[in-house]
Parts: sequence; structure tokens; C-alpha cells
Amino acid sequence: MQSRGAERPAAFARRAFALIHPYWTRSNEVGAAWALLISILGITLGLVYLNVEYNYWNRNFFNALERKDSSAFWVLIPQFFVLSVLTVAGGALQTYLTQMLQIRWRLWMTSDHLDNWLSGERYYRLEHDPKGTDNPDQRIAEDLKLLATSTVDLVLGFLHNTVTLVTFIAILWSVSSPIVLAAVGNGWSIPGDMVWAALAYAIIGSIATHFVGRPLISLRFQQERLEADVRYGLMRTREHAEGIALQRGEAAERQQIDGRIAGLNRNWRQIMVATFKLNTLSSAYAQVGVLLPYFLASPRYFSGTVTLGGLTQIAGAFDTVRSALSWFVFNYQALASWKASVDRLLTFEAALAKTAEEAAEHPGIAWRETASDRLEARALAIALPDDTVILRAGNLTIEPGETLMLGGAPGSGKSTLLRTLAGIWPHGSGQVLVPSRYRMMFLPQKPYLPIGRLQDAVCYPSLPGTFPPERIRDVLVRVGLGNLCDRLDENQNWGQVLSGGEQQKLSIARAILHQPQWLFLDEATASLDEATEADLYQALVDGLPHTTIVSISHHRQLARFHHRLLSIDHGRLVQRGA
Repeated sequence: MQSRGAERPAAFARRAFALIHPYWTRSNEVGAAWALLISILGITLGLVYLNVEYNYWNRNFFNALERKDSSAFWVLIPQFFVLSVLTVAGGALQTYLTQMLQIRWRLWMTSDHLDNWLSGERYYRLEHDPKGTDNPDQRIAEDLKLLATSTVDLVLGFLHNTVTLVTFIAILWSVSSPIVLAAVGNGWSIPGDMVWAALAYAIIGSIATHFVGRPLISLRFQQERLEADVRYGLMRTREHAEGIALQRGEAAERQQIDGRIAGLNRNWRQIMVATFKLNTLSSAYAQVGVLLPYFLASPRYFSGTVTLGGLTQIAGAFDTVRSALSWFVFNYQALASWKASVDRLLTFEAALAKTAEEAAEHPGIAWRETASDRLEARALAIALPDDTVILRAGNLTIEPGETLMLGGAPGSGKSTLLRTLAGIWPHGSGQVLVPSRYRMMFLPQKPYLPIGRLQDAVCYPSLPGTFPPERIRDVLVRVGLGNLCDRLDENQNWGQVLSGGEQQKLSIARAILHQPQWLFLDEATASLDEATEADLYQALVDGLPHTTIVSISHHRQLARFHHRLLSIDHGRLVQRGA
């Protein structure tokens, strides 16, 4: 996905404002946010005042040195320490309050975006949308952090520079001399030579900086995506370490990782070149800016119309005004990174909004709860995201307490049918009516095991502590995991510790613990041998005597645990007998 670098500034500003303003207008922290911001601005005004006082102190100090006035010198020394202590204390408090505002804003935006991402199965729909957003985890974790920190830093920096500019431009104007112009024997003058010099210098620097640094905006956008792709690839390698090792896939995996790193390297080298040019310009701009006020004011000093203290005051005020006017120059790289993150968040929000709109405009398969005890599918046709129909299930009714087994060739749509019954697969037509007052549970072939204590993994998706340890141990023994009973408090990445068969046993233990009225198994015992698989199904039947069970399996031996057998044959749902 490409950067929106060609977007008009006004349009981008409107979209960025729409992203930023909710925290300041409709969040539950509006009062605290504005209180922090006003406090920070108050401290900023105080720091600007101290900077003004220091400018005058600097003039008096060098005048005292020039006059060799020891009494004035010793009076000025304690003044300096007072100004320094107040400046240090104000700066430290300003940083503390700024960081507090940044983290509160970031946490609120993270919570808000998580709600938006996780609601309505949008996270699931995005993953199955070929035109979806890349790396939503990176956008929520990294881009929101950069948005909160950079926006606060940039806005406060801009306000600080604005106040500083207004204050010091008056000082610089008062110590400037007029620019005398001669025209056909008549002379006329323009007051405030140092002010106009600082303004002209800053304008030239800002224009040059924009033309030199403009490529950084799109390059930063691309770099964020490439960095996220590398992290995601490494995470996938870690998650599937066993499969890679068993297939000796290290070379192929390394080639894929090297390819991602090569793309990152190419983009980074372009950033290096662009940054080198921008840094060279910025450094030259800053270095010339240090000497320029002395060069411009030196004739007045050497003529005796300005004292040494006056010269240093002119130079200090000029440098402050020039720095304030050069905010754009010195913050160009930060602005480029900020815009890249805003672009990524805007495209993420646009993708979420588009997903919600498509779900509303084209609901596909309607899934809703009813007061009935049975599950019904009516005129059900299941399709792929490109609208290719893969299964015409027609009408299907599953009675409470019934056990049903679904078979069919690989790729025939068995798992997609279960996703449809679960209400997370929208593509197709027809409707699914499910009993509202009954609990449903779905067991995939590879269960999700959260990192943490074993008892919490067994309790999932219920909250930790929902089931007593004695109950958990009893269920583990019933599914053949008695060897784990002494490890309930052990913290591990259980998806990596347990074998595939042990993970499926744990998944069955979850079902027995939760006692759902409806249980759907998508080849949830496929990693087990026939005898163990039969024992687990017997444990399910004994432990869930009133549960409706719908199973997907290729193992015909499991038919004896089900009342009804269905099969998908050439895109149709066919009943095979009892």
C-alpha cells in the first residue's frame, strides 16, 4: 500500500484532525487531558519569561565585564543561579507532565482502536480481505504510540516557538537599526534590520529543507511497513519452529527472511541518502545562523554605538527568533515520521470503516439468534471472498441433544461451513438461526493456547480463576493429561511446550469444563491415534450428556458417536445415513 504523500495538505489536515480530536472532545479523559495541556502551556509561558530574563541578564553580565564592574558582576551571579534553578525545575516538570499526557492519550487511543478492530469480527474480515491492511498489530502498538508522543511534542514545540517568537521579536526589533535605501538621491529607511534578516534567513532555510527532505515522507511510510513485515516473518518462524525443523526448511525460511531484509535495506539506504542531505543542510543552516547576527551587528559594535553586552543581546535575540522561525527546518524529520504514522493509521481506519460498510451493505449470510431450541440454516450458500460459491447447503436443521458428523473431501468447505454456523464467515447468502439462550463452543484443529499459567490456558476463554484447580485436575485426568496436574501454576508458552495431540486433549478438557449446550469440533482430534481419539469422544459423550455435538472428521470410526452423518459431495450437503 502506497503512502498518501500526493494528498492535498488541507485534505490531509482534515483527516488527521478527525483522527486526533476524539480524545480531546468525547473521551472519558477530556477534563484531565485539558488540565494537563493547560498546565504544560502555563509552564511553557513561564520558561519563555525566564528566557527573556536570561537575555537581559546576559546583556548586563557582558556589560559589567566590559566595564570591569566587579560589584555588578557579583550581583548578577546569584541572579543567574535563581534563573537556572527555575529553568531546570520548570523544564523537568514540563517533561513529566508531557509524558503523562502522552501515555494517557496513547492508552485511550489504543483502547479505542482495539474496540474498533475487534468489534463485528473486523479483525477476522481484514485478514481474509486480499485488499486489507498490512500489520494491524504494528499500527495499533507502534503507530499509535508515535502519534501520541509526536503530536504532543510537535504541537507543544510549535506553541513554545510561537510564544518565543512573539516575545523575542519585540526585543530584537528594539535593538535593531533601520535599513537605509537610496533611490535617485532620495533616501528612505526600513526599521528592524535584524528582524527582517532573521525572517529572510528562516524562509530560505525552510524552503530548501522542504525540497531536500520531501522524499523522507514516503520513505518513512514504506520503512514502517517493511520493518513490520520483517518482525511478522520472524514471529511466524518462531511460532512454527517445529514444523520448519522437521521439514529441514531452514534454507527456504532464511531465503524468505533475507528477501524481506533486502527490501528493508534498500529502503533504508534511500533514507540514509535523504537524511544525509537534510542533515547537511540543517547543520550548515545552524552553523551560519550562529555567526550571522555578529556579522550583521559588528559595524555598530566597532563604531561604538553598541556595547559588548548589547552585541550579545542582539546575537541571543536573533538566534532565538531565527530558531523559532526555523521550527519547520529542525523538525522536518520528526514531521516526516509523524505523517508516515498518521498515514498508516488513516489507511487502517479506512480499511476498518470499509469493512463495516461492506458488512452493512452486503451482509451476505445473515446470522442471528432466536428463541428456538434448534439450529437452522435456510437457503444457505457459502462462497469465497471473491463470491465463488463452494457449497450449497440449502436447508439444515440440527435438533438440541443431537450429534452430527460432517465428512467430505479436503477443500470441500467443511471448515467453512462450521465458520458459517459460528457466525464469522459472511460470504454467501441465506441465513443461520441459532438458539440465543444456549452457550456455543467451537474447537478448531489447532487450539489457541495463551502464554501464561497452565490452568489459565485450560480455562480459556473464561477468565483465570473461573474453575477451581480440583475441577481442572479432574478433567485433565479424564482426557489423559494427568501428567500435567502438578504444573497448573507453571508459566510457559504452552503452544510450544505441548505436542499437537496434547494440545487437542487440552481443548477437549476445555469443552468438558465449560459444559456448552452446543459444541462444534473442526477435526479437533485429528492428531491423535484411533484408540485415543475414541477415548476422547467417549469422554465428551460422558461429560456432556446433554450437549449437541457437530463434528468434522475423516475418521469413519467416530461415526458410532454420532446420530447423523452428513457429507459434502460436489458442492452439495448430502445425508449419508445414521
